[in-house]
Amino acid sequence: MKDVKGKVAVVTGSASGIGLAMCEHFAAAGMKLVMADLKDSPLEKEAERLRKSGTDVLTHATDVSKWDQVQALAAATKAKFGGANVVCNNAGVRSMGTIWDTSIEDWNWVIGIDLFGVIHGVKAFTPDMMSRGEPGHFVNTSSVAGLVVVGTGNAPYNVSKHGVVALSESLHHELREAGAPIGVSVLCPGVIPTNLRENSNRLRPQGATPVQSRTIQSDMKPMTASNVGKLVLDGILNDRFWLLTH
Repeated sequence: MKDVKGKVAVVTGSASGIGLAMCEHFAAAGMKLVMADLKDSPLEKEAERLRKSGTDVLTHATDVSKWDQVQALAAATKAKFGGANVVCNNAGVRSMGTIWDTSIEDWNWVIGIDLFGVIHGVKAFTPDMMSRGEPGHFVNTSSVAGLVVVGTGNAPYNVSKHGVVALSESLHHELREAGAPIGVSVLCPGVIPTNLRENSNRLRPQGATPVQSRTIQSDMKPMTASNVGKLVLDGILNDRFWLLTH
């Protein structure tokens, strides 16, 4: 996409961290926003802040692990703005623990959000984007953990993020084969200070076996979420597939 001004961007996990930073840069570029996050997130507060800067913002409470809720998000976007031009499947969580100690509930929870959340977003938005024939772009948030296994006690996250990379590459090739003017980027952040761990601890499913939190050591220099948002916007404008922070 060479010009995003006036275009519509949908961002999941948009109430904080990298998702919010994407929204801030999209707003500064003149885009309309559909901000999606969980009901108990600071979604409305952050959306109102962006509205005060003159941005047209629709909010939609969405659990991306639920197919019907992502379908509803796509329908709301269509009703309000006529459809999406950019879709950022960004919502994510993590759990920590050995493979054998991690409960099945936690496995389902992490994969349901980190991988199926992206699958749901692609499946819900692609048909309408293709039928309109307008330039568009998907940004799927993976991680450096989607390229190399990061640490021990991190298997559900590693597995999910590797899946997002494979899904994104598949989507790229299938859209090209179909002749659709829709680009794909996969975002693979390294060390980014966000509230991912705090949100994950707060949102873990009831009944899941508690797992011990671990700190993964890294020599990577942290990058701010705002700089990641800038990288994403640049990647969309220049149709880059790999968006690597480190």
